[in-house]
Amino acid sequence: MSIFDSAFMTSFVRMKSFMRFAFLALVLVMVALVSALTAMRFAIHGQEVTVLAVVGMSPAEAERAVSGLGLQIEIERQYYSPQIAEGKIMSQLPLPGTKVRRGWQLRVAQSLGPIRVTIPEVTGQSRRAAELNVKRRGLDLTSTALVQMSGIPEDQVVAQNPPANASQVAAPKISLLVTAAADPPAFVMPSFVGEPLGTVSQTLRDEGFRLGNVSVAAPQAGPTEATGETAANASSAAPPQATPASIIVSQNPAAGQKVLAGSAVDFEVK
Repeated sequence: MSIFDSAFMTSFVRMKSFMRFAFLALVLVMVALVSALTAMRFAIHGQEVTVLAVVGMSPAEAERAVSGLGLQIEIERQYYSPQIAEGKIMSQLPLPGTKVRRGWQLRVAQSLGPIRVTIPEVTGQSRRAAELNVKRRGLDLTSTALVQMSGIPEDQVVAQNPPANASQVAAPKISLLVTAAADPPAFVMPSFVGEPLGTVSQTLRDEGFRLGNVSVAAPQAGPTEATGETAANASSAAPPQATPASIIVSQNPAAGQKVLAGSAVDFEVK
């Protein structure tokens, strides 16, 4: 055998040994990965518990029943019920038999027992009086909606839910519908430029608006050769005053703007 053949065989044997070692290492890595995934899966599922039925128990009894499972009881709502005794749990989420993780919260509704209060009639009362009446009966005011209604004073109850003396009441709560103050009517401001101040002032009062600030526009200086005495007399003269005959040269709000009844309108006149 030549030296070349001997070197080739030696190299081949070494490569074969390396390939065998690499394959063995890959197999060991895959085994370790599968073992880790299996252990993780068992660890995760090992933390799962099955929810027990707690309906009919008191919250304290339910707490004791699920404490060993690492679960917690949260009273989320309370309802009237002629079938479930007062203080007992009447519904739960998650449902019994559901698998959950340890530390999960069981949301339950507690029974208030049969209805022992009468829903009062508060329509026609003021909002304040209705709220006091509701709370005096041991009821909760859940919401108050506002509505604008013509012909009815503001801050008056016009509807309630549940209605007075209702028998099929699920929860000790009442919602009210109360009238709100109507928005003042809106108008589009016309142009008063070029009209006498006196006429416009009367028009504003007739339409429910107010006359605001009235200023006199400064006269434009012409190319005059005034003497010192004339200039002194002009500077000492009293400033011009607006009169009913003064002509409007600008206004605020400007023409075309939306304004509410009762707003003030300012003018500049000459």
